[in-house]
Amino acid sequence: MAEGDEHLELKFRIFDGTDIGHGIYSSSMTLSTLKGRLLSEWPQDKSVIPKSVNDMKLIHAGKVLENGKTLAESKIHVGDLPGGVITMHLVVQPPPQRKTGKNQEEKQNQNSCGCTIL
Repeated sequence: MAEGDEHLELKFRIFDGTDIGHGIYSSSMTLSTLKGRLLSEWPQDKSVIPKSVNDMKLIHAGKVLENGKTLAESKIHVGDLPGGVITMHLVVQPPPQRKTGKNQEEKQNQNSCGCTIL
């Protein structure tokens, strides 16, 4: 283990309250790498399935975390919960579609998704 490299026990809560990706992660792991791993482990029986890591948003302590940063740079620390598991929220939010007119806007409103964080 590299100097200053901590390991964190994390799990990720998705839109329906299901937890996925429970495991030990290095604090030097980038969020985009982490999202790639979670994408590969995504339960296929869910009604909402992300198509890419760009469709996924990780939320910790009320902040949306940036893809290019590591867990350590995002201030995810073991000290947050001594001996406990850190739970992050994982929201699927596809990139916005371009509006081409009133019909497209109505269709987009019908397909919009409301998310609840438990």
